[in-house]
Amino acid sequence: MSPAKTAFVCLPCRASYKQQYPGPRDRDRVRPCPRCAGPLIHVGSAFAPPRRRDTAGWRTLSVLLHAGIRFHKSCCGGPGYRPRTLAEVRERMAYARATGEPFARALLRPELP
Repeated sequence: MSPAKTAFVCLPCRASYKQQYPGPRDRDRVRPCPRCAGPLIHVGSAFAPPRRRDTAGWRTLSVLLHAGIRFHKSCCGGPGYRPRTLAEVRERMAYARATGEPFARALLRPELP
């Protein structure tokens, strides 16, 4: 049986790579991007990357990753709701500013009240 793999992303290159899960010794190790040698970001096994030409999709992904949101599977399925467009991100950020809710929690809301 092959080892389980998870996704890593390089935002400047707009590239996603499947690599082995980090082991207990590898958790603090920075994995370099094969294209630019910059650090890869561990995004989780339920990640589906946007197309390389989709600049709005990569900007949305960048906002999510900088807010600390990842795409790990849960016991019942996928990672849950994640905004896909910049308009959805803007709505949730405005809601977070208006209510004082943390950005990461507001970005994970499927619907706004």
